[in-house]
Amino acid sequence: MFLIPGGLCLLLGLDAALLLLGVWAPLSWARVAALHAPLMVFGFVGTLVVLERAVAARRGWGFAAPALLGLGSLVLLSPLPAAVGISMIGLGFVALLAVYAVIRLRSPAAAVDIQLLGAVAGLAAAILWLAGTPIPALVPTMAVFLILTIAGERLELARISPLVDARVERLGLGCAMLLVALAAIAPLWPQAGYPLLGVALALLVVWLFRYDVATRLVRTNGMPRYMAACLLAGYVWLLVPAAIWLVAGKVTDGRLYDAALHAIFLGFVISMIMAHAPVILPAVLRKPLPYRPFLYLPVVLLHASLVVRLLGGDAWGNADAVRWGGIINVISLLLFAALSIISAAMGPVKKLVRDRPKARP
Repeated sequence: MFLIPGGLCLLLGLDAALLLLGVWAPLSWARVAALHAPLMVFGFVGTLVVLERAVAARRGWGFAAPALLGLGSLVLLSPLPAAVGISMIGLGFVALLAVYAVIRLRSPAAAVDIQLLGAVAGLAAAILWLAGTPIPALVPTMAVFLILTIAGERLELARISPLVDARVERLGLGCAMLLVALAAIAPLWPQAGYPLLGVALALLVVWLFRYDVATRLVRTNGMPRYMAACLLAGYVWLLVPAAIWLVAGKVTDGRLYDAALHAIFLGFVISMIMAHAPVILPAVLRKPLPYRPFLYLPVVLLHASLVVRLLGGDAWGNADAVRWGGIINVISLLLFAALSIISAAMGPVKKLVRDRPKARP
């Protein structure tokens, strides 16, 4: 039930993407196009990741967080004042902070603190938006919300690694605190804030590459290798906005803005969703999503289309590359959703059991 608003936001967000690319879309509604980023970040991805956290908290009231994010994003498209939808999104983050407080009381850890800082960044984005800040200026706080939520979850898994100890956890928490602070500072003092934000993001990426178990699991097989490949590809894309902010500073439109935005929210965030879907969706839907090799197809399509869009289009100013790369971005997301449904409908993967040779008398 809670995934329905998120699913609607995904479809509307993809429709908005097509409108912004200047191609045919099912709905030709200018208001949808103007809300492309919030629909995808708060309405779709926010609802999905926050729902998983609400399930982990095991508190009925915790489901108010994903409900408010999803419904608030849809209210933005209604005749009601925009402040109503933005306020609902802000209250969703307040509920998410309460969810993290419950989780932290149960098992305090740096991983939870990092995710909590991500929720603080999300709340800051909602408050700034309510105060009249234009959406392009909200990108740092919107991005940090998702980046730290995912980084915190990765640290939870990395704790099984012998490389991760209390010092490593403190280092990751320090990177997260620096990132949140600079995401808030950057829109206020852009000349120094954005380059420093780029440095902080690069430091977090280095930390993820150094200590995430994905760097070792990518040499395995099956689902662990699939997840690791998605994760590592996503970390590479995070270096794009880090470099752009470091070199170009504040970007709120044009080719560099497009490159930074889609490297974060497609290259990193969607790749993370594809990686964790076989684990997160069963926890949320109570229905298994078995890994099958054909799940690689939308992953490869997503990253290949991003290379076309960012390197062939944004970097060289080729409008056709941007357009076709964007269209294939949309196709890759829809294909992943379709293949996930097919894999779930097919049921568990049957493992071949070889007969053991009979012992000789």
